[in-house]
Amino acid sequence: MTRPLKLECRNVWKLYGPHPDRLLNGPAPTLDTIRASGHVGAVRDVSLHVGEGEIFVIMGLSGSGKSTLVRCLSRLVEPTAGQILYDGEDLLKASPARMIEIRRHRMGMVFQHFALLPHLTVLENVAFPLEVQGTPRPARETRARDVIALVGLDGREGHYPRQLSGGQQQRVGIARSLAVEPDLWFLDEPFSALDPLIRREMQEEFLRIQRQLKKTIVFITHDFDEAIRLADRIAIMKDGALVQVATPEELVLAPTDDYVRAFTAHVSRAKVVTLGRIATPPTGAAVAGRLPATMRVEEAAERIVSANACFAVEQDGRLLGEVTPQAVIAILIGRGT
Repeated sequence: MTRPLKLECRNVWKLYGPHPDRLLNGPAPTLDTIRASGHVGAVRDVSLHVGEGEIFVIMGLSGSGKSTLVRCLSRLVEPTAGQILYDGEDLLKASPARMIEIRRHRMGMVFQHFALLPHLTVLENVAFPLEVQGTPRPARETRARDVIALVGLDGREGHYPRQLSGGQQQRVGIARSLAVEPDLWFLDEPFSALDPLIRREMQEEFLRIQRQLKKTIVFITHDFDEAIRLADRIAIMKDGALVQVATPEELVLAPTDDYVRAFTAHVSRAKVVTLGRIATPPTGAAVAGRLPATMRVEEAAERIVSANACFAVEQDGRLLGEVTPQAVIAILIGRGT
């Protein structure tokens, strides 16, 4: 299914150094040229698009440019060159006042450090962006209570940040970013400071919220397991440039180079391969049940193998094919596709 375009960046550069504009007056400079001239290529000639309602994950090692790119997309960092289109509007041509308006009313942002205001309660922290907008107190508190309930913190409206666990503080940060009802949601490693158990819970919470709200999301992480759990598509960055943009399944099965292959080397294929990928043409024989083509092998394995029977695989309401227990087992032991 093709999604309507929400965000697009075209040939975006962010160079730090003495004369970044001069460096781009001519053919696109190589990484070696950039370094030799005393510049840093934080973002290099990046073009990508994000569909409406998509969770688009950006990955890369530390220093790969992923956080700088996201800050360029919201113009918290000013790009050196390129175009950034949000619902067709070129943000690089927007005035400072227009950008403030867009960030306040249409963008939500959550970062690794929660940056909660310690002297404000949960309710006051969540309502704060609406207060900045000038929303009357009754309306902003009503909205704040709604999103506090959405993230599972009802009953803690009067608590202060110091009275909350790390996971609860992160939920407050998420609720605060949702208070303005953004169309576009930026999240920069929001769960990386949490311990593994709480991190897993927050990922589940995040997916639950997304199923309800269907936001367009740009999500940064360095954790490939987190990426494949959350993403519709993943962009891999290196030295400020995009290396590959693909679905989690495509990244694991067809990495474009050794750099991407290193990210995916230790990922269980059962976590990313879908039933649609291993389905074979229908034979017309009886099947034990029907499963969606988008379901991953890991989710369906026990049911298919324990039944020791074929299952029909459906896509968009039509029969796509069949999956056999043997095909599932081949993926589980690392021999399939």
